[in-house]
Parts: sequence; C-alpha cells; structure tokens
Amino acid sequence: MLRGPAGAWAVLGPLLWGCGLALLQGGMLYPQESRSRERKELNGLWSFRADFSDNRRQGFEQQWYRIPLRESGPTLDMPVPSSFNDISQDGRLRSFIGWVWYEREAILPQRWTQDLGTRVVLRIGSAHYYAIVWVNGVHVAEHEGGHLPFEADISKLVQTGPLSSCRVTIAVNNTLSPYTLPPGAILYKTDTSKYPKGYFVQNTNFDFFNYAGLHRPVLLYTTPAAYIADITVTTDVDQDTGLVNYQIFIQGSDHFHLEVHLLDEEGRVVAKGTGGQGQLQVPRAHLWWPYLMHEHPAYLYSLEVKLTAQTSAGPLSDFYTLPVGIRTVAVTERQFLINGKPFYFHGVNKHEDADIRGKGFDWSLLVKDFNLLRWLGANAFRTSHYPYAEEVMQLCDRYGIVVIDESPGVGIVLVQSYSNVSLQHHLAVMEEMVRRDKNHPAVVMWSVANEPSSFLKPAGYYFKTLISHTKALDPSRPVTFVTNSNYEADLGVPYVDVICVNSYYSWYHDYGHMEVIQLQLATQFENWYKAYRKPIIQSEYGAETIAGFHEDPPLMFSEEYQKGLLEQYHVILDQKRKEYVVGELIWNFADFMTDQSPQRAIGNRKGIFTRQRQPKSAAFLLRERYWKLANETRYQPSATRSQCAGKSPFTL
Repeated sequence: MLRGPAGAWAVLGPLLWGCGLALLQGGMLYPQESRSRERKELNGLWSFRADFSDNRRQGFEQQWYRIPLRESGPTLDMPVPSSFNDISQDGRLRSFIGWVWYEREAILPQRWTQDLGTRVVLRIGSAHYYAIVWVNGVHVAEHEGGHLPFEADISKLVQTGPLSSCRVTIAVNNTLSPYTLPPGAILYKTDTSKYPKGYFVQNTNFDFFNYAGLHRPVLLYTTPAAYIADITVTTDVDQDTGLVNYQIFIQGSDHFHLEVHLLDEEGRVVAKGTGGQGQLQVPRAHLWWPYLMHEHPAYLYSLEVKLTAQTSAGPLSDFYTLPVGIRTVAVTERQFLINGKPFYFHGVNKHEDADIRGKGFDWSLLVKDFNLLRWLGANAFRTSHYPYAEEVMQLCDRYGIVVIDESPGVGIVLVQSYSNVSLQHHLAVMEEMVRRDKNHPAVVMWSVANEPSSFLKPAGYYFKTLISHTKALDPSRPVTFVTNSNYEADLGVPYVDVICVNSYYSWYHDYGHMEVIQLQLATQFENWYKAYRKPIIQSEYGAETIAGFHEDPPLMFSEEYQKGLLEQYHVILDQKRKEYVVGELIWNFADFMTDQSPQRAIGNRKGIFTRQRQPKSAAFLLRERYWKLANETRYQPSATRSQCAGKSPFTL
C-alpha cells in the first residue's frame, strides 16, 4: 500500500512535472551525429602548464590566454581526457592545488565557418573543479562544479573571417572551499620553523583522491541555426499499452513543424505524432527491465525527432534520436517496485578511478567494468559520490544496470557547508544533474548527498529544501541521501523516500570482532524502520583487504576477513529483505586512490576487485550470492502486462 505522501505524488506528479520542465528549459542533449549534426572530438594531447606562482595567479596577470600557451613559457603534453596528477614524474604536480592551463588548436571544417546557418558549439564534458574558457583569447564560458558538462556557442567567433582553426584555452582550478561541492578547506601552515613561508594544504572530508583536470571528452559539435534544444520523456503503462509522453523545446525559430516517430529495436515505427508535446501509445509494449530480472532486459525504443523550421535564411531541418525505455518506478512502505514488481538492489558502489588516468574517461576501462558487473550478477550501482560520465549512463540503459544517481554532495560535515551560499549552489547542481540524466531509464532514484552531518541543526532545513527542489524538478523519481547518522538524531531522513544507510560493523569499530555484526546490523534495521516506516537499502558495507593477504582464522586486511565480514552481513540481509530491506550495495567495486595517510596503504582497499580489476576472494562470494538473488527475483513474463504496470507516484 502506498504511503499517504506517496499517493499524493501520484496525483500531483504530472502538474509538478510540468513545473519541472519549465525550470529545466535549455536542456543538455548529448552531442550526436545525425543528418543535420556533426561532432569533432578534441581528445588527445593538449599543451599544459600548472601555475606554480605563490599566488597561483600569474596566468591571469600575464594573460596567458591571449597568445598560444607555448609562447608564454614551457608546456607539457597532457592527454585529454585524464587527470593531470599521475601523468608526469613531477611530485609537485600530483598534489598541486590551484590553476592549471590547457590549450589545443582545433582545425575547423570549411562548411562550419562559412555556412551562417550552422551553429558551432564547444562542449566540455567535465572540468574539475572551476573552469574558465577562452576561444582565440575571447572569454566564452565559466563553470563551477567538476562532474557535469557545460558548453558555449562559438559560432560568431569562428564564422568571423572566416577562420580555418581556433585556439581553445581552458583554465581549471581544483581548490575546494567550505562552499564548494564537494566542500573542502585550505589550511595554511604558519609555523615557519616547520613549513616554508606561504605553505598550505587542501583538507577534505571525503575518502577519495581529489583528482583534477579535464576528465571527460572535449568536443565541438554543430546544429542548424534553428535546432532541437531539449527533449524530455516520461513513460507509463496502461494495461499492455506503453505510454510515452514527450516535450520538445526548439531554439532559433518561432515558426516550425515537428514530427516524432517511435521505432522498436528492429527499426519498425510503432507510434508517431506531431507538435512539441504529446503522448505516444505503444500497444503490447516491450518494457525496460533491469538486468537478470527478465529474459529480455533493457529494451530500448528510439524516439526520432525531425524539426522543419522557417528562418530568415530559409527553411532548415534538424534531426535528433533519443533512446527510450518504457518503465515505471514506485515506492511503498516496504518495497521498491519497477514495472510493478518488487526490485531488490544487489550491486556495488563505484568510483571513476584507475591507474595513471585517475578519473579520466576511458572506453576500455568502462567496458571492462561493465563486463565485470555482469559477470558478478550485479543489477545496480550508486554513482558514489558524484555524477558519472554520460557514456556510463548510456551503457546502464543498454545493459539494464539500475542507477542511484548521486550528486557531488560528499563531505558536508561543517556548519559553514550548510550556509545559504552552499545551498544555492547545491540546488543549481541538482538542476544540472536532472537536466542531463532525466531521460535515462536506468536512473531510478536521485541521491542528493553522501554521509552529511545530518544531525546538525541547519541540516533539517537544508535537506528539506534540497529534496523538495529535486522532486519539483523531477516528480517521476524518488529522492534520497545516504546517511551514517544515528536514526534518532538525523534531521534529513524524514524527507527521503528510501532510507540509505552506511555502516561498517567490525571494521571502524569493534574491529576484529565479527561475532557482533549480526546483532548490531539487525538492531540498525529495526530502529530505522520503526522510526520511519520506509524501505531501507544497505548502501555501504565492507572491509579493507590487500589482495594476496591470507590469514586463518581471519585477521583484518586478509581476504578471509573481508569474505567473513560479508557473510555475517548477508545473514541479516537475508532475513530483512523478506520484510523491508530492498537492497545491498558493497563498498567497493574496486580499490581506489585516496589521500595519503597512515590508515591507507596506497589507497582504499575495500574493493572486491583490485584497482587493476582482478578479483579478490570476496568477488566470488558475491557472484554466487547475486546470481542466487537474481534467480529468486526474476520476473516471469507469463504474467500479464497489466500485472506489471502498477500505479506509481514515481512514473517514468
């Protein structure tokens, strides 16, 4: 039975979704090639320089952006995408805090620069943390936040002349303050008997390395001058008919015609419509199911949009194709439902992290990770602790891997980080995140933060405002944040739809005593559920393990200890998943880099795979468990489609 507030969402959802659409006008469609669009990737070697001056401002004082970077001093070759930290042999660069400068000359196709009916856009997939962009020395964009894309229309710059090339300069600053997301603080060491004059370090309250640079692809793409700016799709199911609601925003013309076709995986048109808003009905629809939950998971239709517009230069056409998965999401007091069927999250937490490249996007690494996830039998992961690359989300749609999409709200532990300045930035980040990921069927829930000090007095208003804003942006999905606070003291959890709890029994306390895990874990679940009557996900649990360390009886850091700790958790998880626990996500998928400390032996070793993606003993334990769970919860398609539709306060 739906909770009262959840039932209200079922009624108010369509109205609020309209408000959300209005808030999100502008869009962030993924650049693609079509009959009307081209793209040119600028990945590869860029000229690079770190500003080692005392105030880190020499680049601005000398205006490095006005001339080619090599003419103002020495440069390094830097691969893009990648983090800059682990590329060179210069130890200063690995821990560098401040401004770094990137530059690349891009050759432009003649038609881009001479056809005034063509719009040329520069898009940066991610720049950590604050970025300023110039083209040919002209300022074109600034962006705060290290995990989401931003772009600038540079048509006028490159079509004046016209030019055969353009020089792209990007300055990136990785400094974190109490008001950034994630937060941090610069600590100046003033004791000159111990530290050089002006010495400082970057403090953070999160347990992963603050990699920096241009982490995701940088590219140029084109559209016609009148173009499809944004598409928003929501879906529902009525009996055996799939309902695809669409809304399309156009820029560059007020006089246009839109044609919409929905194609199945065989390329057959199954529904069509016209206009900027409407509903497509798909008889006997194939639903988008999670991996291992159905014999045909992750079914994707293609929504083909054709724009014909009248402009001062004459008629123009634009084409864009959006993958669409028809599915529903619902939350009850004890269950998480996908297509009306109980869904149990059995998966992992991850990081965008690997040797040498740091957080840099890498197709080979990504495909390897998805092959490991499917081998493991994992059906879900959380994007701990920031939005992952768009290409990751696309593969989740394609393979049926369910996603809890998390913002960079990690390390919110200081009172200053609950300020109005912080809140306004956090609200803006959620808008960018929803704008980018709203059409992915794999995304079933938003997470606004991880392990904040949600017991602090300002946390109640902060999370009430943040969660309400996110629901207004997207009423189709539940919203959560991940807590490690005491159930009696947490001021943010009353506003979430699903309780996500992190706990590390017999690791960070009572270490070495696995015999207490079952009692403590059962008490944790019972307290949370009794207090809030909401479904619960064990969103983190695990133990540090150095591959190849073996001890019997098990000792901490051995493979046997990690495996034994997980087995103790599983006893209680198996009991409580019959009641109100709806998921378990291991920490972590793979070992990852952290700041140096006496507690970290070259990074965090809680992965069930090494940083090089080789399995530890626990990986085989989880594989056996996850495949067993999948067989228990697999949906039998002999049931009627009307049985799997369900009425939902969160319907996509």
